[in-house]
Amino acid sequence: MKKKVDFMVTAFRDGFQSVYGARVFTKDFIPAVEAAVDAGITHFEAGGGARFQSLYFYCNEDAFDMMDQFRAAVGPDINLQTLARGTNVVGLESQSRDVIDLHAKMFAKHGISTIRNFDALNDVNNLIYSGERIVAAGAKHEVCVTMMELPPGATGAHDPDFYMGVLRNIMDAGIKYDSVCFKDASGTSAPAKVYETIKQARALLGETARIVFHSHETAGTSIITYKAAIEAGANQIDLSMAPVSGGTSQPDIVTMWHALRGTDYDLGIDIDKIMNAEEVFKNCMKDYFMPPEGKKVEPLMPFSPMPGGALTANTQMMRDNGIMDKYHDVTAAMGEVIEKGGYGTSVTPVSQFYFQQAFNNVMFGPWKKIADGYGKMVLGYFGKTPVAPDSEIMKLAEKQLGLKPTTKIPVDINDADPEKGIKIATKRLKDANLPVNDENIFISATCKEKGITFLQGNAKIGVRKIDTTAEKEETVAAKSSVKAPTDFTVKVNANEYNVEMKGNKAIVNGVEYNISVKEGLSAKPVLKSIQKSAQPAPVKATPVKPAAAPVPGGKKSIEAPLPGIVLKILKNVGDRVEEDEVVMIVESMKMETEINAPSSGTISELPIKENSQIVAGDTLVVITADASTAPAAALKIIPAAKTATVKKVAQPVKAAPVAKKAPTPKPETPAVAASGGQQVTIEAPLPGLVLKMVKKVGDSIEEDEVVMIVESMKMETEINSTATGTITDIPVKEGDQITAGDTLAVIN
Repeated sequence: MKKKVDFMVTAFRDGFQSVYGARVFTKDFIPAVEAAVDAGITHFEAGGGARFQSLYFYCNEDAFDMMDQFRAAVGPDINLQTLARGTNVVGLESQSRDVIDLHAKMFAKHGISTIRNFDALNDVNNLIYSGERIVAAGAKHEVCVTMMELPPGATGAHDPDFYMGVLRNIMDAGIKYDSVCFKDASGTSAPAKVYETIKQARALLGETARIVFHSHETAGTSIITYKAAIEAGANQIDLSMAPVSGGTSQPDIVTMWHALRGTDYDLGIDIDKIMNAEEVFKNCMKDYFMPPEGKKVEPLMPFSPMPGGALTANTQMMRDNGIMDKYHDVTAAMGEVIEKGGYGTSVTPVSQFYFQQAFNNVMFGPWKKIADGYGKMVLGYFGKTPVAPDSEIMKLAEKQLGLKPTTKIPVDINDADPEKGIKIATKRLKDANLPVNDENIFISATCKEKGITFLQGNAKIGVRKIDTTAEKEETVAAKSSVKAPTDFTVKVNANEYNVEMKGNKAIVNGVEYNISVKEGLSAKPVLKSIQKSAQPAPVKATPVKPAAAPVPGGKKSIEAPLPGIVLKILKNVGDRVEEDEVVMIVESMKMETEINAPSSGTISELPIKENSQIVAGDTLVVITADASTAPAAALKIIPAAKTATVKKVAQPVKAAPVAKKAPTPKPETPAVAASGGQQVTIEAPLPGLVLKMVKKVGDSIEEDEVVMIVESMKMETEINSTATGTITDIPVKEGDQITAGDTLAVIN
């Protein structure tokens, strides 16, 4: 008789996150859930993780309503499971004890029967209280040991002995659990290591313990790895359903069924019913845009272990900035970053810390710029890393971030933080005149201002679907003997672009692009993104040239060290600058870089302007050097922390206070107000979402005082006043999508 292998269907949580970035409307997939139940599936992943915040941020839906609808669709007897990140639960950052307790109560109340609970650092201190509250709420607790494979040549932690040590720590801490999951979010663990790990876990836990193994197909080895786990004694594996199976997600039920044919194991399914349910699911999702990476196996994944969703997000950002050619360089830099960072598992949020630091090492030089999250991780603010981080990297992080190393438990840090917990969450609701109940308190605590925006009815929708109207409509262009114009002014989301057409080239704001134009509409569907900010035209990335080049006549040109967008120009033609003084700020990969003068002199040329798309090597500034100035020096690249207060909101612990804030640059020629004073306009330094208004029209304001908070790429930026006076106009409101250069406030 064959041994039955249990499985959980991840399609409606991890599948959505890995393929669609978790942005899916509830009404669109519920028919597929019902079809899956009819096919005999009894265990579903139904929410949590990114599928909590994404509903408020992108779908304008309530996650608790979604869970209620899910439970109603499957009935009372189906096992519904969610994902929690230890002390992070499902929020943007690490939480206090009262919010961790509320998480368990609310999810149990809204139909969830099992909660999978993990910590990216495998720090048991982050699992003790969260696990205790899950059990107290009446839900089943599935505690996790997080896994990955180390890049070739790297050694330290992440072997069977290390995982058994984590498992013993869980047992010694007295954490109650119903099952143990070995979770490999990057899908990189070698099959032989998985086999040995599960085998040792079975010997340690006994024959009656329930052992689960979770992986992804991203590296192309999930089927053989699942077979290894099953043969070693795992009771359950995680599988997905087409169209969100394979690639960055879990392997398909049908694929795993086929792989087990002729063996001693069986999934216990009616394959015809499963295939019918998948056809229903495909039809439900037919209008959703499918990113190419979402269905791709990436052979390089073992060199840069990343969860599927993180890989897709990072490659998309690199495309946006025209630097996809740097992807393999960043991948190659991951090994050192992981090794010196203390070997935390590459799963949210640590996976992003690794990628950001590897990116910085490639673009700015090794360890010249410590990424905020990576620095806090090595300093201990998220808990204890599996092995001690490199001492020199810790010193660099301490110096650059202005933080001291800590050994405090994150939940203790959070309890002492007045900006976290039920009290401040309730205050936010009352200040917004919103009903105070447990659900709203939890939304306020975990989603903060964006949660309040949703509760006020002002949330935006950011779900990407395919617009097929181009396939259905035929357009016939009228013929004319009149010579077509060649110069255009194109306005996109309030930003103007000067476009000059020259044959097969287009010059956009002075930057030349190769183009191809043909009559008629493409037969391919075009991507429709609701409330998505306009992106600058893609540009070809070229090698970084971080040097000041000599120009005839005693002049020096500053060349762009990397591609991106000119965010702010701080100097004008004719201005005098000192060596190392900031001339402008460039944004690349959602990070700001100050461009500094390589020598003292006078600015003689500024061939670019704000919002211009630039490539590495473009001339940004020409300086007429002082007579005494030495030959051209290397351009210094300094992190732009002084230009605005930036606080990550996707951190497991409290973000450190920013010590310095520089005001937004003042306009070149302030207009004269009717009262005889001067009008100063504050412009958006970067695209994003207006998260919170701190001031209103008519308020008095001091220079450097905060006017509003803008969010971009899950980072908050305070917008500071550039002058002392009275606010006369605020043309934006909370929840508005903005682009760089948009007017945010006017001060008299």
